[in-house]
Amino acid sequence: MQATKTMPMGTATIGPQNWRNSTIKDIKLSQNVVQRSDKNCDIGRSLDPLPHLRETVAELSNDEAHRHFRETRAVVAKLRESLLDTNEEIKSLTRGKEALEKALEHKRKDLRLNKDSLDIRLSRPARERDQDGADDLLNAERQHLLNLKKILEAQLKLVQQQLQNGRVPTPVPVLDSARKRLATCLRERSRVLDLICHNMASVPQSAPNTYRSPRPGSRLGGSFSARFEKPISKDNLPPADPLGSFTPEAEQALQEANGARARSAMLRRELNEAIMKTDHLQKAAHASVNDGLLQKLSETVTLRQHLNVGSGENRHAVHRAQRWYDATEKARGNAMGPVCSSDLTTREKLDRPIFRVFQRHPGTQMPEAQEIVKAGDGLTESLIATNRNIGLLKLSQARLAENIRDKKEGYSVDSSVLRLRRRRANHRWAMGEAF
Repeated sequence: MQATKTMPMGTATIGPQNWRNSTIKDIKLSQNVVQRSDKNCDIGRSLDPLPHLRETVAELSNDEAHRHFRETRAVVAKLRESLLDTNEEIKSLTRGKEALEKALEHKRKDLRLNKDSLDIRLSRPARERDQDGADDLLNAERQHLLNLKKILEAQLKLVQQQLQNGRVPTPVPVLDSARKRLATCLRERSRVLDLICHNMASVPQSAPNTYRSPRPGSRLGGSFSARFEKPISKDNLPPADPLGSFTPEAEQALQEANGARARSAMLRRELNEAIMKTDHLQKAAHASVNDGLLQKLSETVTLRQHLNVGSGENRHAVHRAQRWYDATEKARGNAMGPVCSSDLTTREKLDRPIFRVFQRHPGTQMPEAQEIVKAGDGLTESLIATNRNIGLLKLSQARLAENIRDKKEGYSVDSSVLRLRRRRANHRWAMGEAF
């Protein structure tokens, strides 16, 4: 704008000076007002809202809502992923619990098998019931199985605490409560996702958080500035904000679920190690008892063979003694002579002619009669001794036969125990099955 030209000061004027000065003053005042108006217009051009402010603000508000939806969808994806991982961990831990219960059932069956083995061995003959190494091995196996059963029961209690909620007070988070908290937070966060696609493929797996730098002198202020232009990644969540998409409740639910899954994974490793360890120890104890029974059977067979040999020698001695008894009895009969004196021949009589002639002189008595009597007494004593020996041999033979019979029954009982243990070693039998 060009300034208004004034008349020269040296020119003579006709009008009064005050009149002139008042006019010039009004002109200068008008010029100042014009300059101030132009300056205000320039400031308004840069600071005043544009005519399409409502449309712009509405669009930015929609963008902010969409950004919140996308961020919430990423949080929901993270929560859903954690929920799926928690469900899979529950399934894995449940399978581990079933394997642990199966191993515990096997230990109960092993205890029942041990008790049945002891009960069967009680049916042995009295001669074979003495405490032996097999009984010691069975008792040691029972104590060993009881200790293994306690270990598995303690491990099962920890797994049940990890799976269940509120059953037993525990300082560690359990999977059931973590899953419920995740589901609750997931339902709460999903309430704003009705107008957005739920396809998880559209959620970026890894994307850096980019910010919109505020423009100096922005007409919309800083309300829409310093916001995320792109949706956050579910693998790179922002800090928790009570009024944002990632709330402290969601953060705590994720942390609780992660802690519960870590604890569950550790429990699964521990229970797998416990199952493998107990199975190895149980098989070693089972094999030790079976080896002890096999050794007992071998010793029983060896003793029975020696008993059979001794029985044969005893029977042979009985036959020899009986033959000697018969021969001695015949010799005694021969020494005693006939029963009737009329059956004596002349040469056997003590008053035969040669004796009558010989005894005509004094002091010529013959000891034939005394020797015959003495021989008969000696043979009688020999018969008595031989008869007594035969009786002792028969008694010993009876004891050997009884011992052989007991060894046979004991071998049969131990063999049935060993067969039972081998048959039930695979644990494919019911607890109420008869043996």
